[in-house]
This record gives sequence, structure tokens and C-alpha cells, in this order.
Amino acid sequence: FGYVGKYQFGKSTLKMYGVKNILNYKNNPLLQEKIFLMNVMRNKWILRREISKYSNTYLGSVYISESGIIAAAHLSGPGNVKKYLRSHCNSSLNKKDANGTSISDYMEVFRDYDIKDIPYERKPKF
Repeated sequence: FGYVGKYQFGKSTLKMYGVKNILNYKNNPLLQEKIFLMNVMRNKWILRREISKYSNTYLGSVYISESGIIAAAHLSGPGNVKKYLRSHCNSSLNKKDANGTSISDYMEVFRDYDIKDIPYERKPKF
């Protein structure tokens, strides 16, 4: 589907973080980790209000946590996660990737990770 590396980022996301050489990125595990961390930091900033409002709660049958929100943003983008949460987890907004994995699936699988020490950054740099 055109995604590359350990975390399966698209070219536009990589470009946003200054990656110009995709082959270099694919062959550099340390760079992949740095880009992933930058993306988590940025998504935490974008979703800071939703994290504050919904973390450690249930919306219907979906448990919402900070790590679940960030994982879901990696799957479908922070904008789709905002819409999903603000709709109180309306099933019509539970976007799925090409493999059939949904926002709520990511929220469930990644609900118990401790990412509180990762800062919120609008424009992360490494």
C-alpha cells in the first residue's frame, strides 16, 4: 500500500518530518524510531483536548486511554480519531485500514501503554 519501515509511514508523513530519502529511512532503524517518537509527540499535541477529556473513560463499550488514542491516530490520523471520540464512538466513524483493523481495535489493543512521559509537541524536532 506504499507504506514503509517498521511503523509503516506513508511518504507524505515522512516528508513532513524531513525524510527525503526513503531508502535511507528504510535502512536506518534508529531514524525510524526517531520519526515514530516525533509522530507520537505531534499526535499528542493535536489530540491534547481529547486525551484530557476522554482518557480513562468508557464511551459505550470502548475503553479510552491516552495510548489507545495515540495508537488509533497512527492508524487513521488524528482528525478521524477526533471525529470518532466526539461522536461518542459512533460505529459509522470507526474507520478501518485495508486489513480491516478499526480505530476501536487499536484503542483496545494499545490501551495499557504508559506514554505520559512523552511530551506534547506541536512541531517536534530531533
